[in-house]
Amino acid sequence: MAQDNYFGLDASVAFEGEASRNPLAFRFYDKDRTVMGRRMEDQLRFAVCYWHSFTWPGGDPFGGETFLRPWMQPGEALARAKEKADAAFDLFRILDVPFFSFHDADVSPEGATLAESIRNLNEIADIFEKKMESAKVRLLWGTANLFSHRRYMAGAATNPDPEVFAYACGQVKAALDVTHRLNGANYVCWGGREGYETLLNTDMKRELDQLGRFLSMLVDYKHKIGFDGPILIEPKPKEPTKHQYDFDTATVFAFLQKYDLAKDVKLNLEQNHAILAGHSFDHEVKLAYANDLFGSLDINRGDDLLGWDTDQFAMDVKEMTLVFHEMLKHGGFSTGGLNFDAKIRRQSIDPQDLVIAHVASMDACARALLAAERMLEDKALETPLAERYAGWDKPEYKAVLAGEKTFEEVAEHGLGLQPQPRSGRQELLEGIVNRYV
Repeated sequence: MAQDNYFGLDASVAFEGEASRNPLAFRFYDKDRTVMGRRMEDQLRFAVCYWHSFTWPGGDPFGGETFLRPWMQPGEALARAKEKADAAFDLFRILDVPFFSFHDADVSPEGATLAESIRNLNEIADIFEKKMESAKVRLLWGTANLFSHRRYMAGAATNPDPEVFAYACGQVKAALDVTHRLNGANYVCWGGREGYETLLNTDMKRELDQLGRFLSMLVDYKHKIGFDGPILIEPKPKEPTKHQYDFDTATVFAFLQKYDLAKDVKLNLEQNHAILAGHSFDHEVKLAYANDLFGSLDINRGDDLLGWDTDQFAMDVKEMTLVFHEMLKHGGFSTGGLNFDAKIRRQSIDPQDLVIAHVASMDACARALLAAERMLEDKALETPLAERYAGWDKPEYKAVLAGEKTFEEVAEHGLGLQPQPRSGRQELLEGIVNRYV
Protein backbone atom coordinates (compact mmCIF):
# COMPACT_ATOMS: atom_id res chain seq x y z
CA MET A 1 0.00 0.00 0.00
CA ALA A 2 1.36 3.43 -0.92
CA GLN A 3 2.38 5.44 2.10
CA ASP A 4 0.18 8.35 1.04
CA ASN A 5 -2.79 5.99 1.57
CA TYR A 6 -1.34 3.94 4.39
CA PHE A 7 -4.52 4.14 6.47
CA GLY A 8 -6.86 3.09 3.66
CA LEU A 9 -9.15 6.12 4.14
CA ASP A 10 -9.97 8.46 1.29
CA ALA A 11 -12.22 10.89 3.16
CA SER A 12 -11.39 13.04 6.17
CA VAL A 13 -13.09 12.23 9.47
CA ALA A 14 -16.45 14.03 9.64
CA PHE A 15 -18.65 15.27 12.47
CA GLU A 16 -21.73 13.03 12.76
CA GLY A 17 -23.15 14.11 16.12
CA GLU A 18 -23.62 12.52 19.51
CA ALA A 19 -25.85 9.72 18.24
CA SER A 20 -23.12 8.34 15.97
CA ARG A 21 -21.50 5.03 16.83
CA ASN A 22 -18.91 5.29 14.05
CA PRO A 23 -15.39 5.15 15.58
CA LEU A 24 -14.13 7.05 12.52
CA ALA A 25 -16.48 9.99 13.06
CA PHE A 26 -16.62 12.84 15.56
CA ARG A 27 -19.48 12.94 18.03
CA PHE A 28 -18.56 16.18 19.84
CA TYR A 29 -15.75 17.77 17.84
CA ASP A 30 -17.58 20.11 15.49
CA LYS A 31 -14.71 22.32 14.34
CA ASP A 32 -16.92 25.21 13.21
CA ARG A 33 -19.04 25.37 16.37
CA THR A 34 -18.51 28.60 18.30
CA VAL A 35 -17.21 28.20 21.86
CA MET A 36 -16.66 31.35 23.92
CA GLY A 37 -16.45 33.48 20.79
CA ARG A 38 -14.05 31.29 18.79
CA ARG A 39 -14.44 28.28 16.52
CA MET A 40 -13.88 25.01 18.33
CA GLU A 41 -10.94 24.26 16.04
CA ASP A 42 -9.36 27.57 17.02
CA GLN A 43 -9.93 26.94 20.72
CA LEU A 44 -8.42 23.44 20.76
CA ARG A 45 -5.70 23.85 18.10
CA PHE A 46 -4.98 20.11 17.81
CA ALA A 47 -1.54 18.95 16.70
CA VAL A 48 -0.43 15.44 15.71
CA CYS A 49 3.06 14.66 16.92
CA TYR A 50 5.55 12.92 14.69
CA TRP A 51 7.48 10.86 17.25
CA HIS A 52 4.92 8.61 18.94
CA SER A 53 2.68 8.40 15.88
CA PHE A 54 5.33 7.61 13.26
CA THR A 55 8.61 6.83 15.04
CA TRP A 56 7.75 4.65 18.05
CA PRO A 57 7.75 1.02 16.85
CA GLY A 58 5.58 -0.43 19.64
CA GLY A 59 8.41 -1.81 21.72
CA ASP A 60 8.74 -1.95 25.49
CA PRO A 61 11.61 -2.90 27.86
CA PHE A 62 10.80 -6.59 27.38
CA GLY A 63 9.94 -6.80 23.70
CA GLY A 64 10.62 -5.31 20.29
CA GLU A 65 8.52 -3.62 17.67
CA THR A 66 4.93 -4.70 17.07
CA PHE A 67 3.69 -2.09 14.58
CA LEU A 68 5.90 -3.08 11.61
CA ARG A 69 5.48 0.28 9.90
CA PRO A 70 6.90 0.09 6.36
CA TRP A 71 9.16 3.13 6.87
CA MET A 72 10.74 1.47 9.93
CA GLN A 73 11.98 -1.52 7.95
CA PRO A 74 15.53 -1.79 6.49
CA GLY A 75 16.22 0.50 3.57
CA GLU A 76 17.91 3.72 2.54
CA ALA A 77 17.34 6.10 5.45
CA LEU A 78 16.29 9.23 3.58
CA ALA A 79 13.96 7.26 1.34
CA ARG A 80 12.29 5.79 4.42
CA ALA A 81 11.99 9.26 5.93
CA LYS A 82 10.18 10.44 2.81
CA GLU A 83 7.78 7.49 3.04
CA LYS A 84 7.14 8.46 6.65
CA ALA A 85 6.37 12.03 5.60
CA ASP A 86 3.83 10.76 3.08
CA ALA A 87 2.06 8.72 5.76
CA ALA A 88 2.19 11.60 8.26
CA PHE A 89 0.60 14.13 5.93
CA ASP A 90 -2.02 11.56 5.00
CA LEU A 91 -2.97 11.26 8.69
CA PHE A 92 -3.02 15.05 9.06
CA ARG A 93 -5.47 15.15 6.12
CA ILE A 94 -7.66 12.37 7.47
CA LEU A 95 -7.95 13.99 10.91
CA ASP A 96 -8.26 17.48 9.40
CA VAL A 97 -6.02 18.87 12.15
CA PRO A 98 -4.62 22.40 11.93
CA PHE A 99 -1.14 21.56 13.31
CA PHE A 100 1.65 19.00 13.69
CA SER A 101 4.90 18.88 15.69
CA PHE A 102 8.24 17.08 15.44
CA HIS A 103 11.72 16.42 16.78
CA ASP A 104 14.55 16.71 14.27
CA ALA A 105 15.46 13.04 14.80
CA ASP A 106 11.86 11.95 14.07
CA VAL A 107 11.69 13.35 10.59
CA SER A 108 15.20 12.78 9.24
CA PRO A 109 18.05 10.30 9.79
CA GLU A 110 21.18 11.23 11.70
CA GLY A 111 24.27 11.54 9.53
CA ALA A 112 27.90 10.67 10.20
CA THR A 113 28.50 14.30 11.20
CA LEU A 114 26.35 17.13 12.53
CA ALA A 115 26.64 18.88 9.17
CA GLU A 116 25.27 15.79 7.40
CA SER A 117 22.42 15.52 9.92
CA ILE A 118 21.50 19.14 9.26
CA ARG A 119 21.52 18.54 5.50
CA ASN A 120 19.17 15.60 6.00
CA LEU A 121 16.86 17.70 8.17
CA ASN A 122 16.70 20.44 5.58
CA GLU A 123 16.02 17.95 2.78
CA ILE A 124 12.95 16.71 4.66
CA ALA A 125 12.01 20.31 5.48
CA ASP A 126 11.98 20.93 1.70
CA ILE A 127 9.39 18.14 1.43
CA PHE A 128 7.36 19.56 4.34
CA GLU A 129 7.41 23.00 2.78
CA LYS A 130 6.11 21.67 -0.50
CA LYS A 131 3.42 19.52 1.15
CA MET A 132 2.30 22.43 3.34
CA GLU A 133 1.65 24.57 0.25
CA SER A 134 -1.40 22.45 -0.56
CA ALA A 135 -2.21 21.08 2.90
CA LYS A 136 -4.21 22.72 5.68
CA VAL A 137 -1.79 21.68 8.42
CA ARG A 138 0.74 24.10 9.94
CA LEU A 139 3.60 23.63 12.40
CA LEU A 140 2.71 24.12 16.07
CA TRP A 141 6.30 23.62 17.14
CA GLY A 142 9.58 22.00 16.35
CA THR A 143 12.26 20.72 18.70
CA ALA A 144 15.59 18.91 18.80
CA ASN A 145 16.13 15.47 20.31
CA LEU A 146 18.93 16.02 22.84
CA PHE A 147 18.37 12.82 24.80
CA SER A 148 18.36 9.66 22.65
CA HIS A 149 21.94 9.52 21.32
CA ARG A 150 24.62 8.21 23.67
CA ARG A 151 26.53 11.51 23.40
CA TYR A 152 23.77 13.00 25.56
CA MET A 153 23.81 10.35 28.29
CA ALA A 154 25.11 13.00 30.76
CA GLY A 155 22.92 15.77 29.40
CA ALA A 156 23.21 18.31 26.59
CA ALA A 157 23.39 21.87 27.93
CA THR A 158 24.33 20.53 31.37
CA ASN A 159 26.95 18.06 30.11
CA PRO A 160 30.37 18.14 31.82
CA ASP A 161 31.96 18.07 28.34
CA PRO A 162 31.80 21.50 26.62
CA GLU A 163 32.06 19.85 23.21
CA VAL A 164 28.70 18.15 23.82
CA PHE A 165 27.31 21.57 24.79
CA ALA A 166 28.59 23.02 21.51
CA TYR A 167 27.21 20.09 19.48
CA ALA A 168 23.81 20.61 21.13
CA CYS A 169 23.93 24.31 20.19
CA GLY A 170 24.47 23.33 16.55
CA GLN A 171 21.61 20.84 16.64
CA VAL A 172 19.17 23.25 18.28
CA LYS A 173 20.13 26.09 15.94
CA ALA A 174 19.32 23.88 12.95
CA ALA A 175 16.00 22.77 14.46
CA LEU A 176 14.99 26.35 15.26
CA ASP A 177 16.03 27.46 11.76
CA VAL A 178 13.74 24.83 10.23
CA THR A 179 10.93 25.69 12.66
CA HIS A 180 11.25 29.35 11.68
CA ARG A 181 11.42 28.49 7.97
CA LEU A 182 8.18 26.47 8.27
CA ASN A 183 6.49 29.33 10.19
CA GLY A 184 6.27 27.34 13.42
CA ALA A 185 4.28 29.00 16.19
CA ASN A 186 6.62 27.93 19.03
CA TYR A 187 9.90 26.16 19.71
CA VAL A 188 10.08 23.55 22.51
CA CYS A 189 12.98 22.54 24.75
CA TRP A 190 12.59 19.32 26.71
CA GLY A 191 15.53 18.63 29.01
CA GLY A 192 15.20 14.88 29.11
CA ARG A 193 18.77 14.34 30.29
CA GLU A 194 19.30 17.75 31.91
CA GLY A 195 19.55 16.38 35.42
CA TYR A 196 21.50 13.79 37.36
CA GLU A 197 21.66 10.12 38.27
CA THR A 198 23.80 10.70 41.36
CA LEU A 199 24.97 13.84 43.16
CA LEU A 200 28.35 12.19 43.74
CA ASN A 201 29.50 13.23 40.25
CA THR A 202 27.32 16.34 39.81
CA ASP A 203 28.17 20.02 40.26
CA MET A 204 24.58 21.24 40.35
CA LYS A 205 25.30 24.98 40.35
CA ARG A 206 27.66 24.66 37.39
CA GLU A 207 25.13 22.63 35.42
CA LEU A 208 22.29 25.07 36.14
CA ASP A 209 24.51 27.96 35.05
CA GLN A 210 25.30 26.09 31.83
CA LEU A 211 21.61 25.50 31.18
CA GLY A 212 20.83 29.14 31.89
CA ARG A 213 23.53 30.25 29.46
CA PHE A 214 22.35 27.83 26.78
CA LEU A 215 18.78 29.12 26.94
CA SER A 216 19.91 32.75 27.09
CA MET A 217 21.91 32.27 23.87
CA LEU A 218 18.93 30.51 22.28
CA VAL A 219 16.65 33.43 23.16
CA ASP A 220 19.19 35.89 21.72
CA TYR A 221 19.34 33.87 18.51
CA LYS A 222 15.55 33.65 18.22
CA HIS A 223 15.39 37.44 18.29
CA LYS A 224 18.27 37.72 15.82
CA ILE A 225 16.48 35.66 13.16
CA GLY A 226 13.09 37.22 13.87
CA PHE A 227 11.37 34.15 15.30
CA ASP A 228 8.27 35.60 16.99
CA GLY A 229 7.02 32.57 18.90
CA PRO A 230 8.00 31.76 22.47
CA ILE A 231 10.56 29.20 23.57
CA LEU A 232 8.66 26.57 25.56
CA ILE A 233 10.14 24.43 28.35
CA GLU A 234 8.36 21.17 29.12
CA PRO A 235 8.66 20.32 32.83
CA LYS A 236 9.19 16.74 33.91
CA PRO A 237 10.53 15.54 37.27
CA LYS A 238 12.23 12.30 36.23
CA GLU A 239 12.59 9.77 33.41
CA PRO A 240 15.02 9.27 31.89
CA THR A 241 17.16 10.78 34.68
CA LYS A 242 16.53 10.27 38.40
CA HIS A 243 16.07 14.02 38.81
CA GLN A 244 15.58 16.61 36.07
CA TYR A 245 16.20 20.32 36.54
CA ASP A 246 12.84 21.22 34.93
CA PHE A 247 11.01 19.32 37.69
CA ASP A 248 7.66 21.17 37.58
CA THR A 249 6.09 24.58 36.95
CA ALA A 250 7.31 26.06 40.23
CA THR A 251 10.89 24.85 39.70
CA VAL A 252 11.04 26.19 36.16
CA PHE A 253 9.57 29.51 37.30
CA ALA A 254 12.38 29.92 39.85
CA PHE A 255 14.96 28.98 37.20
CA LEU A 256 13.59 31.48 34.68
CA GLN A 257 13.55 34.23 37.28
CA LYS A 258 17.16 33.58 38.25
CA TYR A 259 18.42 33.70 34.66
CA ASP A 260 16.08 36.52 33.53
CA LEU A 261 14.32 34.39 30.92
CA ALA A 262 10.65 34.64 31.91
CA LYS A 263 9.84 37.22 29.24
CA ASP A 264 10.74 34.93 26.33
CA VAL A 265 10.32 31.43 27.77
CA LYS A 266 6.95 29.87 28.64
CA LEU A 267 5.79 26.35 29.49
CA ASN A 268 4.51 23.36 27.59
CA LEU A 269 2.69 21.25 30.19
CA GLU A 270 1.72 17.58 30.20
CA GLN A 271 -0.64 15.63 32.45
CA ASN A 272 1.63 12.64 32.95
CA HIS A 273 4.57 14.84 33.90
CA ALA A 274 2.39 16.69 36.40
CA ILE A 275 1.37 13.40 38.00
CA LEU A 276 4.98 12.21 38.24
CA ALA A 277 5.80 15.46 40.05
CA GLY A 278 3.03 14.82 42.59
CA HIS A 279 0.60 17.37 41.15
CA SER A 280 -2.63 17.39 39.20
CA PHE A 281 -2.79 18.61 35.61
CA ASP A 282 -4.97 21.60 36.50
CA HIS A 283 -2.59 22.52 39.34
CA GLU A 284 0.27 22.93 36.87
CA VAL A 285 -1.92 24.90 34.45
CA LYS A 286 -3.21 27.23 37.18
CA LEU A 287 0.28 27.83 38.53
CA ALA A 288 1.55 28.61 35.04
CA TYR A 289 -1.19 31.18 34.55
CA ALA A 290 -0.55 32.63 38.02
CA ASN A 291 3.06 33.30 37.00
CA ASP A 292 2.37 34.35 33.39
CA LEU A 293 4.12 31.25 32.02
CA PHE A 294 1.34 29.38 30.24
CA GLY A 295 2.20 28.45 26.68
CA SER A 296 0.95 25.12 25.34
CA LEU A 297 -0.20 21.62 26.36
CA ASP A 298 0.71 18.05 25.54
CA ILE A 299 -2.66 16.34 25.62
CA ASN A 300 -1.95 12.81 26.80
CA ARG A 301 -2.22 11.02 30.12
CA GLY A 302 -0.58 8.48 32.40
CA ASP A 303 -1.98 5.34 33.98
CA ASP A 304 -2.93 5.89 37.63
CA LEU A 305 -1.78 2.37 38.49
CA LEU A 306 1.67 2.74 36.93
CA GLY A 307 4.49 4.94 38.15
CA TRP A 308 6.00 5.94 34.82
CA ASP A 309 5.24 7.96 31.72
CA THR A 310 2.82 5.86 29.67
CA ASP A 311 1.81 8.60 27.18
CA GLN A 312 -1.71 7.33 26.60
CA PHE A 313 -4.28 9.26 24.61
CA ALA A 314 -6.22 11.68 26.82
CA MET A 315 -9.72 10.37 27.56
CA ASP A 316 -10.59 11.75 31.04
CA VAL A 317 -13.32 14.32 30.33
CA LYS A 318 -13.55 15.57 33.91
CA GLU A 319 -9.82 16.17 34.23
CA MET A 320 -9.67 18.05 30.95
CA THR A 321 -12.79 20.06 31.80
CA LEU A 322 -11.00 21.61 34.78
CA VAL A 323 -7.96 22.42 32.62
CA PHE A 324 -10.05 23.96 29.83
CA HIS A 325 -12.10 25.89 32.40
CA GLU A 326 -8.91 27.61 33.51
CA MET A 327 -7.79 28.19 29.93
CA LEU A 328 -11.09 29.71 28.82
CA LYS A 329 -11.04 32.01 31.85
CA HIS A 330 -7.79 33.43 30.48
CA GLY A 331 -8.90 33.65 26.85
CA GLY A 332 -7.59 30.31 25.57
CA PHE A 333 -4.44 29.63 23.59
CA SER A 334 -2.29 32.31 22.03
CA THR A 335 0.50 30.51 20.15
CA GLY A 336 0.01 27.15 21.86
CA GLY A 337 -2.27 24.21 21.22
CA LEU A 338 -3.13 20.64 22.17
CA ASN A 339 -0.30 18.41 21.02
CA PHE A 340 -0.98 14.66 20.96
CA ASP A 341 2.23 13.48 22.62
CA ALA A 342 0.48 10.14 22.86
CA LYS A 343 1.11 6.52 21.91
CA ILE A 344 -1.41 3.90 20.94
CA ARG A 345 -0.94 0.75 22.99
CA ARG A 346 1.53 -1.89 21.90
CA GLN A 347 -1.27 -4.29 20.95
CA SER A 348 -3.09 -1.71 18.79
CA ILE A 349 -1.32 -2.82 15.64
CA ASP A 350 -3.81 -1.95 12.88
CA PRO A 351 -3.00 1.28 11.01
CA GLN A 352 -6.52 2.58 11.61
CA ASP A 353 -6.04 2.18 15.38
CA LEU A 354 -3.90 5.33 15.19
CA VAL A 355 -6.73 7.22 13.50
CA ILE A 356 -9.34 5.93 15.94
CA ALA A 357 -7.21 6.91 18.95
CA HIS A 358 -6.90 10.50 17.74
CA VAL A 359 -10.60 10.70 16.93
CA ALA A 360 -11.63 9.42 20.36
CA SER A 361 -9.28 11.80 22.18
CA MET A 362 -10.28 14.79 20.05
CA ASP A 363 -13.89 14.01 20.92
CA ALA A 364 -13.06 13.77 24.63
CA CYS A 365 -11.35 17.17 24.44
CA ALA A 366 -14.31 18.69 22.60
CA ARG A 367 -16.74 17.31 25.17
CA ALA A 368 -14.60 18.74 27.98
CA LEU A 369 -14.39 22.11 26.24
CA LEU A 370 -18.18 22.31 25.98
CA ALA A 371 -18.54 21.39 29.66
CA ALA A 372 -16.02 24.07 30.61
CA GLU A 373 -17.93 26.62 28.54
CA ARG A 374 -21.19 25.80 30.33
CA MET A 375 -19.50 26.03 33.72
CA LEU A 376 -18.14 29.48 32.88
CA GLU A 377 -21.43 30.71 31.47
CA ASP A 378 -23.20 29.62 34.66
CA LYS A 379 -20.35 30.91 36.85
CA ALA A 380 -20.63 27.52 38.52
CA LEU A 381 -17.21 27.74 40.17
CA GLU A 382 -16.58 31.47 39.84
CA THR A 383 -19.48 32.53 42.09
CA PRO A 384 -18.50 30.31 45.08
CA LEU A 385 -14.85 31.33 44.60
CA ALA A 386 -15.75 35.04 44.62
CA GLU A 387 -17.83 34.53 47.75
CA ARG A 388 -14.97 32.80 49.53
CA TYR A 389 -12.59 35.72 48.95
CA ALA A 390 -15.21 38.48 49.17
CA GLY A 391 -13.68 39.95 52.33
CA TRP A 392 -10.64 41.05 50.36
CA ASP A 393 -12.90 43.31 48.25
CA LYS A 394 -13.55 45.59 51.24
CA PRO A 395 -11.70 48.93 50.94
CA GLU A 396 -9.62 48.42 54.08
CA TYR A 397 -8.26 45.08 52.79
CA LYS A 398 -7.76 46.29 49.24
CA ALA A 399 -5.56 48.95 50.79
CA VAL A 400 -3.46 46.23 52.44
CA LEU A 401 -2.76 44.48 49.14
CA ALA A 402 -2.10 47.81 47.42
CA GLY A 403 0.73 48.50 49.88
CA GLU A 404 -1.11 51.41 51.49
CA LYS A 405 -1.02 49.96 55.02
CA THR A 406 1.98 49.18 57.20
CA PHE A 407 2.45 45.90 59.01
CA GLU A 408 1.88 47.70 62.33
CA GLU A 409 -1.40 49.23 61.11
CA VAL A 410 -2.76 45.89 59.98
CA ALA A 411 -1.66 44.24 63.23
CA GLU A 412 -3.40 46.99 65.21
CA HIS A 413 -6.58 46.39 63.20
CA GLY A 414 -6.36 42.67 63.98
CA LEU A 415 -6.48 43.30 67.74
CA GLY A 416 -10.18 44.12 67.54
CA LEU A 417 -11.21 41.12 65.46
CA GLN A 418 -12.56 37.66 66.29
CA PRO A 419 -12.65 35.87 62.89
CA GLN A 420 -14.59 32.61 62.70
CA PRO A 421 -13.82 29.67 60.39
CA ARG A 422 -15.97 29.23 57.28
CA SER A 423 -16.68 26.03 55.37
CA GLY A 424 -14.53 25.32 52.34
CA ARG A 425 -17.50 23.43 50.80
CA GLN A 426 -15.28 21.00 48.90
CA GLU A 427 -17.92 18.31 48.47
CA LEU A 428 -20.45 20.85 47.23
CA LEU A 429 -18.01 22.07 44.59
CA GLU A 430 -17.12 18.52 43.52
CA GLY A 431 -20.82 17.84 43.07
CA ILE A 432 -21.19 20.99 40.99
CA VAL A 433 -18.43 19.85 38.63
CA ASN A 434 -20.10 16.47 38.25
CA ARG A 435 -23.29 18.15 36.98
CA TYR A 436 -21.39 19.30 33.93
CA VAL A 437 -19.30 16.25 33.08
